[in-house]
Amino acid sequence: MALVVLSGAWLQSQGAFKAPRTPWGDPELQGVWPSALLVDVPFERPASFGTRSELTDDEFAQAQQRAESDTSPAISQPPHWLERGRASRQASLVVDPADGRLPPMTPDGTRRADRWRTMYSDTYQYERPEDFTPYDRCITRGVLGSMFPNIYNTGTEILQAPGLVVIRYEMIHETRVVPLGGRPHLPGAIRSYMGDSRGGWDGDTLVVETTNFNGRTGSYGRNANGNPTTTALRLVERFTLIDANTLRYEVTVTDPGTWTRPWTVRFPLVRDSGYAMYEYACHEGNYALANMLKGAAR
Repeated sequence: MALVVLSGAWLQSQGAFKAPRTPWGDPELQGVWPSALLVDVPFERPASFGTRSELTDDEFAQAQQRAESDTSPAISQPPHWLERGRASRQASLVVDPADGRLPPMTPDGTRRADRWRTMYSDTYQYERPEDFTPYDRCITRGVLGSMFPNIYNTGTEILQAPGLVVIRYEMIHETRVVPLGGRPHLPGAIRSYMGDSRGGWDGDTLVVETTNFNGRTGSYGRNANGNPTTTALRLVERFTLIDANTLRYEVTVTDPGTWTRPWTVRFPLVRDSGYAMYEYACHEGNYALANMLKGAAR
């Protein structure tokens, strides 16, 4: 398998590249941007790295060997579902704080995160569908879980029209329609799993602010299936084309009900014109939730 170095230099370099334009003059970001290439990059950096954000040559060589030899990931999905990652010098998806680790939680954030972890223990007594996370119930992964790299169905498609950017996710088939041009957010009483997104251009960078969350989605790692957020959650995403086929994605997460300070994830996505976006029919034939509740009731 050919290996691509997704290095910190890619993340920082803008060079003299100028993004192409749509017929109406906006930077052209359209295409399918799978995230599976980064699935082996840790969400948080190992504590032993300190503020070092990239792998050493020896560490990178080991990552290359793992990428070539790892054919049996420790998950239960059939092998033909999986989209294998490639070696990357990036030491973590979290880039701020400088140590690549999430900031301390508030006391209430810690309590809610502990409860979600308890729900995955062997001793938890499930009594109702609401005891499972929204992702387990095929409802949503939220904005963060939809963007973070995963191991299958990782496609993110960006479409553009005058005054709009549309972001479509392959897994759990959600689509965000982002109005451009300064339209105000919805009233605070209107809230949803994916929030209310508004966008604009900062030079060639698409900046999307999302608010009005319902506080029921998570934020941690693959599928954001941990560390639940609150209704105070505010996301600022930045999409920047840094060469013809590389899109730098960045999101700053602010939720004073959960963390003591904001934190940021950043990583590159590579356009893949041959990637097929498949239907994710999560609920069709899904007997898992009913069976788990029946099993817990025995």
